Amino acid sequence: MIVRIPTPLRSYTANRSSVEAQGSTLVQLLDDLDVQFPGIAFRIVDEQGRLRQHMVIWIRGERCRDLSTPLEGLDEVVIMQALSGG
Repeated sequence: MIVRIPTPLRSYTANRSSVEAQGSTLVQLLDDLDVQFPGIAFRIVDEQGRLRQHMVIWIRGERCRDLSTPLEGLDEVVIMQALSGG
């Protein structure tokens, strides 16, 4: 499936805005991304295996925070990184 990569994480993907990854759950997809692009998963998931607070993942047009969410039949996952500042 296609995974949309936010600009701050594109240094891991050679500046590609979308990449292919596989997995039947969100955590498996992130594991596959990390095999292909070492270090990217640590920017998305914390040491306790939870989605980092500033990361947002959209699946089927809805915000997802559950890493066990099934991805069967899905063709796109969108990863976004919230930016703050002022």
